[in-house]
Amino acid sequence: MYFVYILRCEDNSLYTGITNNLEKRMKEHFTRNKQCAKYTHSHKAQKVEFVWKTDNKMLASKLEFHIKKDLTKLKKEKLITGEKQIKDYFDENIIDYKKYEKYK
Repeated sequence: MYFVYILRCEDNSLYTGITNNLEKRMKEHFTRNKQCAKYTHSHKAQKVEFVWKTDNKMLASKLEFHIKKDLTKLKKEKLITGEKQIKDYFDENIIDYKKYEKYK
């Protein structure tokens, strides 16, 4: 099981990442230890905004890539609030949204 997540930082910026151990990865981000992402080391993570789960690393990496590359902050905010879903932003040939499930 892999997870794709969006974190909100204290400066209101958003960070997107992937992991296969959500609890451990969140601890790394929130304690800002040496394993945390370079971004969350300098932009303190404040809270988990959204998490999807999927079956494998390839699917998780693909979603993370397209969220980072193709979505503006406003579009990410709409995902977080539930106003929009993955299927609203990505063609099914790019992201097969049926392979991702909201987590939590």
